[in-house]
Amino acid sequence: MTADLVFGSIPSFYREVYDIVCPNQEQVDRDLFVQMLVKSSLPKHVIMQIWDLIDTQQGFMTRNGLYKALALTALAQQGKTVSDKLLETFSGQELPKPSLGDLSDLKAASLKIRRERMPNVLCFDFKDLCDIDSIKLELVPEKKGIILKHVEYEVTSKRHKATVLRRYNDFVALHELLTARFAYRIIPRLPPKKLGASREFIEQRRKCLRRYLNIVARHPQMHDDKLVKFFLTFAGNDVQYKIKEQFRGIPDEFMTSDMASKAKDLVPMDTQQQLAVSKEHIKLIHSNVAKFKEIAEGLVCRSTNYATDMLQLGRQFSIMSNDTTPITAWATGTSKTWERLQRGFRILSVDFASIADKSSQAAIDEEEGVVEKLAFFEDLILAYKDLCERHEKGVLHDHQRAIQKMGQYKKKKMSATVQNSDTVAVDQLEQKILEQEGEIANMENRNFYSLHCLQMETQLIYTYLDIFYEIVTCLARVEKETGSELSRIWSAMEPAVITLSPNKEMINSKYTGLNL
Repeated sequence: MTADLVFGSIPSFYREVYDIVCPNQEQVDRDLFVQMLVKSSLPKHVIMQIWDLIDTQQGFMTRNGLYKALALTALAQQGKTVSDKLLETFSGQELPKPSLGDLSDLKAASLKIRRERMPNVLCFDFKDLCDIDSIKLELVPEKKGIILKHVEYEVTSKRHKATVLRRYNDFVALHELLTARFAYRIIPRLPPKKLGASREFIEQRRKCLRRYLNIVARHPQMHDDKLVKFFLTFAGNDVQYKIKEQFRGIPDEFMTSDMASKAKDLVPMDTQQQLAVSKEHIKLIHSNVAKFKEIAEGLVCRSTNYATDMLQLGRQFSIMSNDTTPITAWATGTSKTWERLQRGFRILSVDFASIADKSSQAAIDEEEGVVEKLAFFEDLILAYKDLCERHEKGVLHDHQRAIQKMGQYKKKKMSATVQNSDTVAVDQLEQKILEQEGEIANMENRNFYSLHCLQMETQLIYTYLDIFYEIVTCLARVEKETGSELSRIWSAMEPAVITLSPNKEMINSKYTGLNL
């Protein structure tokens, strides 16, 4: 086994690889290590030589071991024979960078292995979720339809590098299929449909549909499903009919998941208690998110109103500066005030327009970076609430009802046996009992699978809490930049304001302390 890595400095590429294979600071798994080095195109016996030099005889390696392996891999790619002494030549130098190709495949393999080893851990952080996909949704300017006009949306998926057109009814078709396919997962709510909708309603619905698609397209289980991919990439006509035609009757997640058969073993004994505590805590978080959102909307409204007020002030100054009413000495005597004010107002009108622009941009930035992110998280929590209700009123209720039905069959059979009823009737009841036992077993497995999914979706909510960092960062940046820009503009207005003064000596003096 090689000694500790004391030779050479660590390149950033090494840390990038470590963050991929060990995002939670775990040890490096042997299988993942082999998959990583296969990307180096080295012969298998060389890969195993590197492992033998690094292996701690525990089936995994540490961060230090991984760095040694990467250095040895780079040297082996240069045609050098792998040995401990190779690294001694790099004293005071940066260690060589191996060629491992595209690291995205390595990241996918890392997630898969960790998911298999830790099925009760989500294995995604906030950045991982955001990196899965980013959906843009813009309104197509021209309404379509000869008699009944309808709105179309341009949907762009970064992951699939595709842009398609979608109608609201296409989203309805997708939602119905998603709810059937992923009944045990978070499915966001669709915004309502409205005939003769106003421009404001259409814009709010656009934002809601964008949030809807981003939640779905970034979901650890749904993002890679053929149904979601079809919606984001199919460029033909009649999408709502085509998607139903292709995916009608598709098995739900329980029927296709490798986890379904072992769901019972995946559910911890205290799941119900843990779920109850988590639901209450998430409810508390939701209450605060709703208040944050209300406050943020108020900030946007104030920025918008401030921009409107400043623009109107600027317009009034402009109107006064451009006034051409003939004024004679009869009215003014020796006063030159009106001429002086008109010159100053002309300058001020431009400055107030600049203030309005900055405030208007601040409102836009606060809307997108604060309000929309809070709305995104709120949509996610509401979808989680709906999921919990589906579990309680759906899977759990069906399971309990099936058990009650089994009890009824058994009572009828017992009664028929005691009364020496027709043997055929008894046999039929026996057959129904056997069928019901199979149904109960299936429902029991579904119940456990639903509980397992609830644990994963609960972890998804907590993973998304990192969105608050983006929200507060955006708010602080917007307020800082806007405040700085407004302060600069107000300060730059001082000379124009001074020109309004009736004191000519003040105009020519170095006036620095204007009290507005």
